[in-house]
Amino acid sequence: MKTKRFLNIGLASLFLVNVAYAQSYQFDFSEKKKVEKGVIQISSDSIYPCKGGYGYDFLPAPMKKSNEPFFFSVDVPDGNYLVTVTLGNARKAGSTTVRAESRRLFLENISTRKGEFLTYRFTVNKRNTIIADGEKVQIKEREKNKLNWDDKLTFEFNGDVPCLASLKIEPVNDVVTVFLAGNSTVVDQDNEPWASWGQMIPRFFDEHVCFANYAESGERADTFIKAGRLKKALTQMKEGDYMFIEFGHNDQKLKGPGKGAYYSFASNLKYFVDVVRAKGGIPVFVTPTQRRSFDNSGKIQETHEDYPDAMRWVAQREGVQVIELHDMTRVFYEAMGVEPSKKAFVHYPAGTYPNQTKALADNTHFNPYGAYEIAKCVIEGIKQLNLPWVKYLRDDYHPFNPASPDKVDTFKWNESPFTEIEKPDGN
Repeated sequence: MKTKRFLNIGLASLFLVNVAYAQSYQFDFSEKKKVEKGVIQISSDSIYPCKGGYGYDFLPAPMKKSNEPFFFSVDVPDGNYLVTVTLGNARKAGSTTVRAESRRLFLENISTRKGEFLTYRFTVNKRNTIIADGEKVQIKEREKNKLNWDDKLTFEFNGDVPCLASLKIEPVNDVVTVFLAGNSTVVDQDNEPWASWGQMIPRFFDEHVCFANYAESGERADTFIKAGRLKKALTQMKEGDYMFIEFGHNDQKLKGPGKGAYYSFASNLKYFVDVVRAKGGIPVFVTPTQRRSFDNSGKIQETHEDYPDAMRWVAQREGVQVIELHDMTRVFYEAMGVEPSKKAFVHYPAGTYPNQTKALADNTHFNPYGAYEIAKCVIEGIKQLNLPWVKYLRDDYHPFNPASPDKVDTFKWNESPFTEIEKPDGN
């Protein structure tokens, strides 16, 4: 009897090890002739999808002397993954930026000397549209090619001289996951020159925190719920996880009986609070980013009506903590000034990007610099709330004051290869 019990435990343990191994990968991108057992050696012929469901994707495999960006994809199930990257090259100095999925920033401008290798770790969330039993998130037509919604985990290696030596991917379940619910000011924007704070904030935290960005352009609180985005996020949420909720931009356009900030909007916010708490999660409200709308005296005009106040009202009633991004972005834009603040938004003359025949002048949506600065505003809000995982900020994060933003010309961003001149949904 004891022998049988021991045998069953042994088989079960072996099965679990095999399952874990099937979802873990270790790739070698160096020029080694031999690699350790269990390590997959990548060559220029490793084009996605290889037999094992991995390979260079979207662009050709990088040549030895190439300094061009490249993508690498791996088929994995939904979940959080601990990623360990070693950057560097035996033959040349490098400068590497690492993004994942829909341009989610994790590492930026990492310099390595010739022959120097540096190792970093971060955690990335991967998902697809499947909720359960044939039910799917009702994504929009323009989302169908987004890297956030497919069956693979995709990495972008960019920079002046991107140098990747090795990549390790392991499933992980014991990190804090911060789910993001919101609109185009939060979403992971796939293409240049658009960007949002939700895709910049992962860069500032170490591997103990994972951001799962479910936001989408044009969404309101009610459409986010109806499309199944909230339901999908809840299937991935565990006790102690967080959900940051930022709406208001598009909600204010909804008119009619029973609609309004203190009616349908407040009711939808209350629903978010209830279902997140029912899963053991912790909701946090983020008041909406300001629009770039100045009056004649150089002050930001209020364009969100009473929607920010409605968020605060629901938060007070329900005991929800609030990050005052509405106030911080007002300070940020006014500190930059009327004309200079355009450099935080998608304002570019005609011809800046391929097929761009007209100037881009968007006063709602951010470029990478603006999104990066606003992510820092959110972090300062996290610090003010003293959320327990603020201790996992990376060592190179410095306190940020929106009244004294970083100079635009000190911000270095190597653009992704893909562009889009059509503005995101919402304004």
